[in-house]
Amino acid sequence: MLLGTYPAKLATNHRVGVPAPLRKALGENIVIAKWYEECLVLVAESSLNALLTRVTGKQGLITAPVRGSEHFIFSSAFEVVPDDQGRIVIPEDLVKYAGLSEDIYFLGVGDRVEVWEKQIWDEKVKTIVKEAPEYIEELSKKEK
Repeated sequence: MLLGTYPAKLATNHRVGVPAPLRKALGENIVIAKWYEECLVLVAESSLNALLTRVTGKQGLITAPVRGSEHFIFSSAFEVVPDDQGRIVIPEDLVKYAGLSEDIYFLGVGDRVEVWEKQIWDEKVKTIVKEAPEYIEELSKKEK
């Protein structure tokens, strides 16, 4: 399971070290792609289809939302292999999409790693903390 929040520095050549606990869990064959809310996602290559299926709730039908999600994620995906020091290079268009600057975060989010621009994530956390009780309420209603 991928857990934790890890600050990191993105070099001017878009190279960044993936935190060791996350890198170990992801393995050697990693895919990086656009993700929702203007962040990036890192997943083990072997887990990409399962993640997309979970996101789209695919039930054997290729509906417009499923196709849109596939286009959004797969068309932006790149395979990346960490170097001997555990660093990867994030492609330029993904850096621009997520608005990444020097200070970023890697977030372990269960079955995936999200990559966020520090300022954007810091603001999002404030909203999450405020709205957490509402999230719990909404989720508990769905279980009934």
